[in-house]
Amino acid sequence: MRKRTQRNTNVLGRQLLVTTIGLVTLAVSSMTASAERPYFNDKKVPDAEDLMAIQKMLQKNLAQARAATVCIQLGGGSGTGVIVSEDGLVLTAAHVSSGVGKELTIVMEDGTKHKAISLGLHSETDAAMVQITDKGKYPFVKIDDGATIDKSSTLLGDWVFSLGHSGGFDKDRGSVVRLGRLVRIASNTIQSDCKLIGGDSGGPLFDMNGVLVGIHSRVGAVLDVNMHVPTHTFHAHWDAMKKNEFIGEGAFAKKPVMGNAFIGVAVEKVAEGLKVTDVDEEAAAAKAGIKIGDIILTADGKKITEKADLEMIMKKKSDGDDLALEILSGEEKTELKLKLGAR
Repeated sequence: MRKRTQRNTNVLGRQLLVTTIGLVTLAVSSMTASAERPYFNDKKVPDAEDLMAIQKMLQKNLAQARAATVCIQLGGGSGTGVIVSEDGLVLTAAHVSSGVGKELTIVMEDGTKHKAISLGLHSETDAAMVQITDKGKYPFVKIDDGATIDKSSTLLGDWVFSLGHSGGFDKDRGSVVRLGRLVRIASNTIQSDCKLIGGDSGGPLFDMNGVLVGIHSRVGAVLDVNMHVPTHTFHAHWDAMKKNEFIGEGAFAKKPVMGNAFIGVAVEKVAEGLKVTDVDEEAAAAKAGIKIGDIILTADGKKITEKADLEMIMKKKSDGDDLALEILSGEEKTELKLKLGAR
């Protein structure tokens, strides 16, 4: 693999034909990401005319990029993602999706909300997928087709722009755009000097043609030191992530441990189901409002008549999973959803 540690300044005006790797197989847009290479990428120092050309390209491609950039909400936190197919496939960071099979909320640029679920992820590179589950046709962006870092359409020093829902969704402000350049390229990481903060994680990095080239991963303590997952990393694990696989043993996402989830109640069998005899005030049950004397009727839609019924369901649950319970409090039935903690 050739090292791309410096740019060729003699390629002014040349075009790069990007390798097409079969976007039908990847379930992405049939449009390719091949485009004319902007001449100003091959100038070490831009002059006033070059800056005007950069501004013009940004204005041309910003509207579509913003329409496809979404806020991802999970629990009390949020991050960013970008839609890459008409049916609502979203690319983001693994530490934003936080796992496989998580129920998420997608917020569009105009504030419209949609239900979504996290698909697979690669915990060692911080790549992840999310699928919007509400049926519809969604705005989306093109992806760089390069299947390896050497076949990417971007070079060291190229101009790029980033988008993100900095600090969380703000309809009046919208997603925040920053302009910068690629300052480092490695096998599974690219670095730009675009200024990012919390909430931008998982957001898109575009070349000046509006083609997606990376996803924000590590937001540095210094605003202009930020790492991105290059799109070729997504291509390498595309099929596995689409199949909801948790890949790797990396630090960006914690692999679930089946059976380590904790409700926080003691129960005894009664005619209607399981009566709560004690509640751990720090655990999921108390946080959901369950009290001593309540009766658990169903769990995840299954009727509960024995302790073994509930234990069987909990053996398949891990820390962070949801558990749906139907509770009888006095004469009133209530449906609750618990976010389970660790045992």
